[in-house]
Amino acid sequence: MRILEGLYYTKDHEWLKVEGEEAYIGLSDFAQDQLGDIVYVELPEVDDEFAKEEAFAAVESVKAAADVYMPVDGRIADVNEELLDDPALINQDPYEAWIVKIELADKSQIDELMTSEEYEKFVDEEV
Repeated sequence: MRILEGLYYTKDHEWLKVEGEEAYIGLSDFAQDQLGDIVYVELPEVDDEFAKEEAFAAVESVKAAADVYMPVDGRIADVNEELLDDPALINQDPYEAWIVKIELADKSQIDELMTSEEYEKFVDEEV
């Protein structure tokens, strides 16, 4: 299982990569591994606004369906439409296959997320 340094993580296994006032959000390697082969992704609309911990997308695998939760407040700036045609991209490389890019509403919320080291400990305790 890969956990990338420099990203932030949630207890629901989303990752967040901050770039200035924007951030990319996707599923962690642990999450895609637990889900198995992902066959469908439901994406939000650009300009939709979501609060922290609100479901903004859904993924379906051969094993289960799961909501994807917003790690921080934000407005959808872009969606990864490649996932509509090829949802398995998340299985191939969950850190390249981002789901959405958001405009951050409150950067201070990032401090509430886990660092890669904290997330690694969290996953070890879950397993």
